[in-house]
Amino acid sequence: MTNAASSEIPRLELIGVNKTYPGVVANKDVSLKVRPGEIHALLGENGAGKSTLVKFIYGVQKADTGLMLWEGLEVQLANPNAARKLGIGMVFQHFSLFDAMTVEENIAVGISSELAKGDLSGRIRKVSAQYGLPLDPGRYVHTLSVGERQRIEVVRCLLQDPALLIMDEPTSVLTPQEVEELFKTLRRLSEEGVSILYISHKLEEIKKLCHTATIMRMGEVVAECTPNKETARSMAEIMMGDNLISPRRAHHRTDGEVRLKLEDLSAVSNHQHGTNLTSVNLRVHAGEVLGIAGIAGNGQRELMEVLTGETLADTAEAIMLDGTAIGRMDPIKRRQIGIGLVPEERFGHGAVAGMSLWENALLSGATRMKLLKKGFIKKEASNDFAEDIVKQFRVKTPGVGHAANSLSGGNLQKFIVGREIVQAPGVIVVLQPTWGVDAGSAASIRQSLIDMATRGAAVLVVSQDLEELFEISDRIAVISAGRMSDARATESITVEEIGLLMAGVGLDGNTVDVV
Repeated sequence: MTNAASSEIPRLELIGVNKTYPGVVANKDVSLKVRPGEIHALLGENGAGKSTLVKFIYGVQKADTGLMLWEGLEVQLANPNAARKLGIGMVFQHFSLFDAMTVEENIAVGISSELAKGDLSGRIRKVSAQYGLPLDPGRYVHTLSVGERQRIEVVRCLLQDPALLIMDEPTSVLTPQEVEELFKTLRRLSEEGVSILYISHKLEEIKKLCHTATIMRMGEVVAECTPNKETARSMAEIMMGDNLISPRRAHHRTDGEVRLKLEDLSAVSNHQHGTNLTSVNLRVHAGEVLGIAGIAGNGQRELMEVLTGETLADTAEAIMLDGTAIGRMDPIKRRQIGIGLVPEERFGHGAVAGMSLWENALLSGATRMKLLKKGFIKKEASNDFAEDIVKQFRVKTPGVGHAANSLSGGNLQKFIVGREIVQAPGVIVVLQPTWGVDAGSAASIRQSLIDMATRGAAVLVVSQDLEELFEISDRIAVISAGRMSDARATESITVEEIGLLMAGVGLDGNTVDVV
């Protein structure tokens, strides 16, 4: 197999797939072909119908009407096990892992008993190293960051040697150098005849990697294209059906008063195999967006916990907010004096899946928005607060009485970010603001953070998306193994230098020389 288009019979073909839920048309007459050896992108905003379509391909759910052909023959997949036996592997964006089990045990549960026999731990280590996704088979899942949990799903899938590999946002936990290594492996798989259905909101990745792209909007296929003949903007505009408005900033500012200061901050991780913070020093100024880059599991979670007050600093003065020592304050008091926080995990930490939007708005806004009276919830005020968030941030929902898990990933993220911004904090700390979010929602969230800085807030953004950090940040620092590099002006640092800092090279604050 030398070329994605050299086989006349597609490995996978969908013909006229339709799927309707009460009040929602998820897929409408969708047809799609993926050939042997082809790296085929499936693009669309959150809610475009991609997830529904791939769940049908993987046997998770049935279509109302339509056909699925595998190498020219009609198939009906009763469940994911049937899909895996056929040769289809899938990495879901939302993980299906057991917190109380180890990495190896979780992988064993998701593969056949034959594959689970023998030296599974050794094979996990081998595949992990090959793909640049380091994993310790003996670690418990509850000790892992979101990014590390995603690695389990990727490795579990690759162990099954699939003929069709469905990958959903697989590079969100990798450095630029590791992304290149992963792409080399995917291209090698492609040359050997493995088909790859690749879902990503990183359109520059699509341009670089994929042979073909199918673009969906509102449940329908609206276009097919050759990514390397398009621009990221042109593909985004096809996805949205409208012109994409990129985030804009009048000027970079780093000369405002210091609003958030971390002074020689050290903290012991509360998590087994976690990362201790060591002598972290940082200044975030009024009117500034300061970005922090790093690979998942290098202290980002611990940094957020010590900033929220879930973990207390050794001294109150280790964290200063507008001149007030807050290192020993609890989370409620920190919110009262003006810090807003957006955690990495949308469900469980950012929102409660089964609770309504107005209830989720209440969770972080109760104190600052005065939504309680003598211990009782002011429901009307809470409802108004939630509706204000929905209106300002254009959250697509039938109403604030609907549960958080009824929203697409992009809309829920806009709601969570909006919930903090509407409270007008003087300092806001945001982890992975647009992880797994479509281009339109990502642009909206990034612009909102820039606008906060323009109004005088200090904005701290922790992200693994370097394109994002370069787009919105005035300065960028890197966290690696719990240590923080000096922050440097965005225009004076390169992606290559950041990649080396991520690997721990040059964390003494000196300039990294890239050969």
